[in-house]
Amino acid sequence: MSATNLNAAPGNTPVGPDELAQLIPNLATQGELDEWERRNIIDARDWALSSRTLRNRDPFDESYLRELHKRMFDQTWKWAGTYRNSEKTFGCLVHEIRERIGALLGDTRYWAGNRTFPPDEVAVRFHHKLVGTIHPFPNGNGRHARLHADVIAVRLGTTEFSWGQNYLVGPGPTRETHIRSLKAADAGDIQPLLQFARS
Repeated sequence: MSATNLNAAPGNTPVGPDELAQLIPNLATQGELDEWERRNIIDARDWALSSRTLRNRDPFDESYLRELHKRMFDQTWKWAGTYRNSEKTFGCLVHEIRERIGALLGDTRYWAGNRTFPPDEVAVRFHHKLVGTIHPFPNGNGRHARLHADVIAVRLGTTEFSWGQNYLVGPGPTRETHIRSLKAADAGDIQPLLQFARS
């Protein structure tokens, strides 16, 4: 599979040749990759939202953030759960990732503990900063940030989000709405992203 095929959808994190070389399954098309990743993510979702994991794991801990990504993509990419080491068109510089992750997790824990924002807003603000500002992994950042936000929402006593009731893989109106809502949050307006998360 060529890197060009993986970079076709607007909003996708470009996958470089070195990252693409670490694809675990032998797949021929983008559709096969999407389906393979989907099955991997379903297993991770079951783990993340199980009562045992919710009770025993801390979603505000950096090791949890990496483990969740690893569980989502460990059957797909050898680099699953590992921060990127190449610059992308989205996110912070590589050398800033760890510091920014620590700051975001600390901020989110504070927001939750001090009820700075309602539970939905705590989770959605976390999602926005993780995917839009930091973008820590070579790929899968949006899906990871959405699932991590779901976990935070459930831990804070609400329900997981619907995220437009769509898987958000590939181009289409749902993905376009999500990207627009992220851009609005970049400009300081979190409301479209909050609305999208529950749409």
